[in-house]
Amino acid sequence: MTTCSDYLGAFHRAVLRGTGLLALLASLASSLPAHAGRSCEAPHPPQLQSVQRSLNLASRTQAALDASGQQVVVLARAGQDLSKYGLHYSHLGFAYRQPQVAPDGKPGHVWRVMHKLNQCGTPDGSVYRQGLGEFFLDDLWRFEAAWVAPTREVQDRLLPLLLDSGRDGRALSLHHRPYSVVSYAWGRKYQQSNQWAIETLALAMEPGIRSREQAQAWLQFKAYEPTPLKLGALTRLGARATAANVAFDDHPNEKRFSDRIETVTVDSVFVWMQRAGLSAAPVTLRQP
Repeated sequence: MTTCSDYLGAFHRAVLRGTGLLALLASLASSLPAHAGRSCEAPHPPQLQSVQRSLNLASRTQAALDASGQQVVVLARAGQDLSKYGLHYSHLGFAYRQPQVAPDGKPGHVWRVMHKLNQCGTPDGSVYRQGLGEFFLDDLWRFEAAWVAPTREVQDRLLPLLLDSGRDGRALSLHHRPYSVVSYAWGRKYQQSNQWAIETLALAMEPGIRSREQAQAWLQFKAYEPTPLKLGALTRLGARATAANVAFDDHPNEKRFSDRIETVTVDSVFVWMQRAGLSAAPVTLRQP
């Protein structure tokens, strides 16, 4: 089976040769069916300029992360325009430094991203491990990366969990497949991408956590505050009727019927981590 990584490597080779780009881009469009933090519109072949900018953003992000000396960062992208909700970024994951032996036998590393993605058109999500190129090759709304570097203690707790790539790895223990892009921050019927990330962060920080309920209790103890979105009844009805990955029935009635949808957003996570003393201030990198 051909994976996105195969296409990404082929793209780099094709750029060096200067041949086969149009056919390759058409193939790439069909190789990226899973998304989070962007709209699930009808698939279309990515434009060469867009792919180049995405790969340049990934390359510059890698260089910046290498220079930072960090082992783990919480990395975000801007996959869609959320400015009407006062939000800047749409999706986050854990970028971590994975040791790797170079072809010459010398020790090296590669940056990987572990994050949850939704299969467009379905009510389910899965957790993926991808390279930085794949993370940013997702039809970005704005070519910008942002990350917060957790404190050394947080990184030391997160890294072993992220490096455990077994099928029953601890990082997957709180993953819940039913997916809604606006899942209630304190609910357990659905789980969206950013919600999986901070619940997994709680799991790393408190070894005694065994359930999503316990992870959410830890987040509340640490004063995490979700983003309240103002979504009227007509907006909710239209979204639920046209998208399998949107649901509101997990939100408490008193909040839902007052048009207050509380969900986990990148912006709220960045603000909370810095306020709680779990990370440094956000760093941003823009690709022209």
